Amino acid sequence: MSAATPAPAGAVPPLAPLHRRAPAEPGPPRPCTLPDGSPGWLVDRYADVRQVLSDSRFGRAGLYLQDGPSRSQAAGLVDDPELMFNQDGVEHLRLRRTLRRAFTPRAVARWRPWIASIVDQLLDDLSARSGPVDAVAEFTLPLPVAVISRLMGLDASVRGRMRHWSEHAFSDGTRPKDEVDAALAEFTAFGARLLAQRRRAPGDDLVSSLVRAADAEGGIPEDRLVSLVCGLVAGGHDSTMTMLGNSLLYLLAERPEEWPRLADEPSAELAAARLIHLIPLGDDPGSTRCATEDAEVGGILIPAGAVVLADSTTANRDPSVFPAAQTEALFTPLPAPTLAFGAGPHYCLGAWLARLELHLALHRLAVRFPGLRLAEPEKPVRWRPAGTSRSPERLPVTW
Repeated sequence: MSAATPAPAGAVPPLAPLHRRAPAEPGPPRPCTLPDGSPGWLVDRYADVRQVLSDSRFGRAGLYLQDGPSRSQAAGLVDDPELMFNQDGVEHLRLRRTLRRAFTPRAVARWRPWIASIVDQLLDDLSARSGPVDAVAEFTLPLPVAVISRLMGLDASVRGRMRHWSEHAFSDGTRPKDEVDAALAEFTAFGARLLAQRRRAPGDDLVSSLVRAADAEGGIPEDRLVSLVCGLVAGGHDSTMTMLGNSLLYLLAERPEEWPRLADEPSAELAAARLIHLIPLGDDPGSTRCATEDAEVGGILIPAGAVVLADSTTANRDPSVFPAAQTEALFTPLPAPTLAFGAGPHYCLGAWLARLELHLALHRLAVRFPGLRLAEPEKPVRWRPAGTSRSPERLPVTW
């Protein structure tokens, strides 16, 4: 599928796939204008972004103080001050401890057999079709939905609402506010009911584990636990769906000659790591932090109270760390850890799970369908609307 078709005069040009996004040349920390029009600081070199994301002098909670700095007012779950991502210090650590053991590499490795069985069942269903089929509807969406549903012990009746809630939880601000508010109210009520159910009848699932850990920790406000549950439901499938859809688009449209190599599992694992690094989840210019005190970054003093935009996408292309000649070297190990999952105390808890799902999905898909190809390569991509992440709304494939 192509996004290079010229737009008619006066029309909005089509969005290019995210793997074609050419980041700016990274430079020293410098003043910038934030997306909401307020002043801030841009940090986009690898070492500088890593420092800002890891340094306790740059936090998220300060963005939500009543007299705090201006920030983007995008609607959705991501702007909830009770969300774990928007907590700092002790409060953040207490929430994180309730889940940390569940997402260690060792814990995720134990899930591999049943995740593989979900992948194989979806591929069995695909192989029974004659094609072409929509890979989004039949694979890239149902896979992460099934995985997070099993992890959290969610029944099938919830799955139909999961995408609705996530689309509004990760709204980019273009959806009507009353529509977002209504969806999030329903989502929050679901999260509260789920926590109450697991307290009454705990099981062998992630939510029950969260309840036990939170009770042992003590003193965690219920609204923060509800936000945590909703964040797991939404983030637990949206990011993987996005990564998988964008990866398939890139591989089948730009690198079809490499597709058969993914049938080799070590090659698929290397490629998954590279694809996560290469393709951002969306067009977001970066992650914001608030400086709680004066701090020097890259030889530049950033004053207390400043809002800092840490551009991980540009940092992941910093030629001083990631040689330009290797940008699209699918089967070469990365020379440094990717910033795609962040860094420091807010490093994504689900990183190992996302890696495993992407790696298994691509590998087993290539084994079963070595001739997989785009069914409509000449058509422009139709993107999912009004979300902070971006991936194909549909991706017709055949074999």
